[in-house]
Amino acid sequence: MDTISPDGDPFVDPVNPERPQRSLEESTLIVGRTASLTLATDSVIVLESKNTQAIPFYNILWAELSDFEITIRYAKPTAKHVVRVSNVNYPIEKPAHSHAVSWVENLLDRAYGGSQRRKRIKVLVNPFGGTGKAQKWYLRDIEPIFAAARCDIDLEKTQYRGHAEEIAQHLDPDAFDVIAACSGDGLPYEVFNGLGRKSNARRALAKVAVVQLPCGTGNAMSWNLNGTDSPSIAALCVVKGIRTPLDLTSITQGNKRTLSFLSQSVGLVAESDLATEHLRWLGSQRFTYGILVRLLRKTVYPCDLAIQVEVRTKAEVRERYRRALSYRSLPEQLRQSLDSQADNDQQDSGLPPLHFGTINDELPAGWTLFPYDRLGNFYSGNMALMAPDTNFFPATLPNDGCLDLVTVDGDISRTAAIRSLLAVGSGKFFDMPHVNYRKISGYRIIPRDQKDGYISIDGERMPFQPFQAEVHKGLGTVLSKSGHLYEAPGVVAKGRETI
Repeated sequence: MDTISPDGDPFVDPVNPERPQRSLEESTLIVGRTASLTLATDSVIVLESKNTQAIPFYNILWAELSDFEITIRYAKPTAKHVVRVSNVNYPIEKPAHSHAVSWVENLLDRAYGGSQRRKRIKVLVNPFGGTGKAQKWYLRDIEPIFAAARCDIDLEKTQYRGHAEEIAQHLDPDAFDVIAACSGDGLPYEVFNGLGRKSNARRALAKVAVVQLPCGTGNAMSWNLNGTDSPSIAALCVVKGIRTPLDLTSITQGNKRTLSFLSQSVGLVAESDLATEHLRWLGSQRFTYGILVRLLRKTVYPCDLAIQVEVRTKAEVRERYRRALSYRSLPEQLRQSLDSQADNDQQDSGLPPLHFGTINDELPAGWTLFPYDRLGNFYSGNMALMAPDTNFFPATLPNDGCLDLVTVDGDISRTAAIRSLLAVGSGKFFDMPHVNYRKISGYRIIPRDQKDGYISIDGERMPFQPFQAEVHKGLGTVLSKSGHLYEAPGVVAKGRETI
């Protein structure tokens, strides 16, 4: 985001230029005899006789005033991917106290903007996930930032698989603003499904934001919403995060209905992920290794497939993304429509009805089941990044009511297959001619000609059986940096959203 005001005035707020602007005198607080604090464009300027520093508003955690002193706590970068709590303290003369009161409030207003202050956070720590260091990282990297930001924390360790789902199911949605999972992507999956099992599921999913504090081997949620897998930086992002509606997808398989927030895959990606569990020590590289091996084998995964397509061509997909990029935040009309879910009495019920029915019902009207004998990869995503350098879905949007679907034939040449793998990391995957990219609102997939195989829902292995998916626009809630986009390169470069 551009932080320079249109007229170059360092005291004009670039985030909200319509806000009444303050004079230099109003923006400056004299502290002690030789120092001053000034609210500039995007930071607090700390000016001393022999030293000057700028503290970005985004890094300001809290500020408070006593009878004789002002204290500002902030997240200070101490390494490339690490921030630690630091503070500045200065004496306040009695005549300046009334001005200091309003100055502190103005600072917090600029520091938090559209983000909620002092969030009430239910923290779930998975001591067994990933490398087993979640508890250590929470105490060292995360908890101090939450404490400095005056967040209200309730900590609970998960004891077994599915425990987070049970905790979320019995959570009072009026008691917390955020559920933060110190884990990989498995715990957020459990939390969404736990909230989805509540009798007031729609209200709970709208009121409580689900976030990830990256402490696992798979941290896709944090990469997409925070742009990092650093626990300390992600904690800062949660403190400053803006409530963002998130599409969720109902998956019906057999007689079971679950919620997906990240992705669903059959074929290449599913097998590359789930069949390489024994290589977790490779980190995210195990995924790349698994894909490469299967691409070279030219493996195919026959299935029957029916899709509800909403945007059919890559040109239309790109244009939809360009329009979303042109907004500075979520359009107000859409935000009001989605926010009403939290307060509408009619929403105080379970999950929304399935317009397309379940996998056990007749094929939805207008759908046609096509045989797909040469499928190499069926991959549908609700978020862009599945790992730091695997941007399979560069046109995804958090709440456009669609999944982005990628399909690739399994019998393309090995040269094309290797080029595809390299293109994912370079940002050229979307434009490759053999990559089919569409936006869809539902699908049914029936694997065939195989006794067993891999189906992955948000990285969790599902039975190798037919399943059906249906998207629910803005059903869930997360925290993001922008309020309406992911932190990943898109199909239109930021800054080029206008024609």
